[in-house]
Amino acid sequence: MPALYALYIINKSGGLIYNKEFLPMAGLNLNDTLRLASIWHSLHAIASQLSPVPGCSGIELLIADAFDLHCFQTLTGTKFLLVVEPGTPEVEDFLKSTVYDLYTDYVLKNPFYEVEMPVRCELFDVNLFQTIGTVHKRWGIFGSQP
Repeated sequence: MPALYALYIINKSGGLIYNKEFLPMAGLNLNDTLRLASIWHSLHAIASQLSPVPGCSGIELLIADAFDLHCFQTLTGTKFLLVVEPGTPEVEDFLKSTVYDLYTDYVLKNPFYEVEMPVRCELFDVNLFQTIGTVHKRWGIFGSQP
């Protein structure tokens, strides 16, 4: 069954600036989440340099037994990581169009937000959870956390 578990946003320096879980996962604490962000940033950078494919921008998808981790890197170097159930459809489009649009509308256009700093925008949280809730209801999942 498709499901969206968590969203992480990493700035261009590798710092975790946003993390939210939508459905209960393995229970990562804050230190584990920060470690995940910095390790992903490093692996992403190494992969983009070592790739034999010209123009490769880094790792876009990590497939594991229990989850898939999708990554979208913006032109400014900000990375959006979405942890989903394996086989969840249209994740790339959802991440690039929906989540990134919410980020630009409610975070980057916020006059009080400083780029590269932790995201503390209530409107972003509210609209993100509303969107995730709508997607989960469409798939028959009713456990999204506000």
